[in-house]
Amino acid sequence: MRNLEFKEQLHEYSQWREQLVQAIEMYQEWRSRYKLSDPHSTDTILNILHGLQTDRVTLAFAAEFSRGKTELINSLFFAETGVRLLPSSPGRTTMCPTEIFYDSEGSYIRLLNIESRLEDVSLMEFKQNPDRWTQIDLDCDSPTQMQEAFKELVASKEVDKDMADKLGLWNEREAAEQGIINPEKVEIPCWRHALISFPHGLLKEGLCILDTPGLNALGAEPELTLSMLPSAQAIVFVLAADTGVTKSDLEMWRNHVCSSRGHNKQGLAVVMNKIDAMWDDIAGEDGYEESIQKQIKSSASILNLSEDVIFPVSAKQALLAKVKSDSELLERSRLAALENYLSDDILKQRRSILMETVQKDIGFLVSESSNLTDAKLSNARKQLEEFKKVDFDNQEMTGKLMAETRDRQNVYMANVENFQASRKVFAVQAKMLIDSFASNRIDGIIKATKQDMSKSLTTYGMKQNIRQLFDDLRDLLQDSVDITNETRRLVKAIHKKFQDEYGFKEIEPQLFSIKQYQFELERIFDEGEAFRSSAKTTMTEQSVVVNKLYSTLIAKARNILKQAHNDSRTWSNSVLTPLMHQIKDHKKQIESRLLMLRKISESKVSVAENITHLEEGLEPLKKQRTELAMIIKSMRLSEYSKETSDA
Repeated sequence: MRNLEFKEQLHEYSQWREQLVQAIEMYQEWRSRYKLSDPHSTDTILNILHGLQTDRVTLAFAAEFSRGKTELINSLFFAETGVRLLPSSPGRTTMCPTEIFYDSEGSYIRLLNIESRLEDVSLMEFKQNPDRWTQIDLDCDSPTQMQEAFKELVASKEVDKDMADKLGLWNEREAAEQGIINPEKVEIPCWRHALISFPHGLLKEGLCILDTPGLNALGAEPELTLSMLPSAQAIVFVLAADTGVTKSDLEMWRNHVCSSRGHNKQGLAVVMNKIDAMWDDIAGEDGYEESIQKQIKSSASILNLSEDVIFPVSAKQALLAKVKSDSELLERSRLAALENYLSDDILKQRRSILMETVQKDIGFLVSESSNLTDAKLSNARKQLEEFKKVDFDNQEMTGKLMAETRDRQNVYMANVENFQASRKVFAVQAKMLIDSFASNRIDGIIKATKQDMSKSLTTYGMKQNIRQLFDDLRDLLQDSVDITNETRRLVKAIHKKFQDEYGFKEIEPQLFSIKQYQFELERIFDEGEAFRSSAKTTMTEQSVVVNKLYSTLIAKARNILKQAHNDSRTWSNSVLTPLMHQIKDHKKQIESRLLMLRKISESKVSVAENITHLEEGLEPLKKQRTELAMIIKSMRLSEYSKETSDA
């Protein structure tokens, strides 16, 4: 079965991630052992370790109703249970967004009631409060019990039209188009969101599945489109092969799926499901294949997507084939091509992203460690070669060396004073940078926009307020850009001064960059603008959707600027650390040299002995460098690796 290949690939990915964690832990221990650690570098390393240890590979599935999306999830991941685990029978479509993952704390379904949409609380905040959820415990030894429990995902109820309107689940124009005029009751989902945890093999390896309902649900929950879908490693968009791309499919694709990827199409796949509906004994195999290729070409053109990531599949037949171990039927279901894509493309892409993150966050530390270790070994070798050539019988020469070394000591004291002065100047500039991201500045803008929104009587007016919010946040960030540029110039000047005036080894300083936060904010603004002006939102003349949009945008913008605030503070506390390490190392070299010269001047017999001592001192430095090279190799940070030799 091709699904085994996906399991194996995911297992291999999980092992690789664990090995990377071990290598970084070794590096942390190495820094501590050789007294190179400091609170800020330690925090950086601990943060990257936490990110790796809690990493999940999230696959999101999106589709309009009745496209067979949930059946596809069953066939891809849960066929070995022997039952249709997630409810996907006709007329029983998943009504609420569902996250499926593994939580070591237990196996359960947690359900958030639909009325929670009336509260000004985000889904993320609700997730941090388990008491707000209705919990159903799962018996993982009984697929039948689990199957029965999962039926709650499709639960619905009838409420008054006014209540449905308040919840953002009623649209007058849409209902009129369907011939529904002023109904007394409206059917709505019982639940707003579902969290499912159970110890399935793939889930334990770090897979997380996000199952989203149709266009109406996505249109009513901006947090799904603007937060949860963008965080997924891949989005699988499901169409029905017999109908192709419908009007609602296209709206969902453009306004929710594509916008969540920043319109770059990376990590997007389209499944053309239900190809079994096109099986035609009269037309024959050639006619069947021609029909499929025609639909692929048409869908690719409409969606503006490569045909390579459109997969014709019969999820229903694939599930049946896996349950019955029917290899011929499984092949005809064509599920293998999709599984190969998930295995080869998505997991490799996730690995690459993780490596880029590790290199970005600790690559500078590794580079600094490598440079300092090389410098120590190089200086020790130079001193050894110098002492071998000196005639210590010549008292004048010995005295001259002592005087030169004391001069170096005086220069060192000047270095320390200049470093402290430079650090004070930098501290003032760094505080300006950190304060530019302060929460009180952001809160002032948010509060003003919120007040304006409360005065708006129309959805249009509220949308205009959101646009003003975007502009105000852009202005705030522009102030930070100017301060960042000035701070970068100061850091470069400090490093250059110590290189030029005191002969310090050149280490390219790690410069704070604001570009990533600008990019992320602009992406949020683009997503919000697309959502704000979408046909679905325009037709929904209710403040609840716009309020949810506002809250979601605010939460994301807050998180980005909070991250910028934390990152700028961490950076400012550590950017001058390499200079401090060089100053300390310089001090050790001078003290060691003075001590040895005193010993030699006191006793001519100790010259050979002290040279031998210097030679022995090279070994721990070589060991230190070799250990670091091995750790770098195990991290596979090739661009930071250095060739080590004992030349």
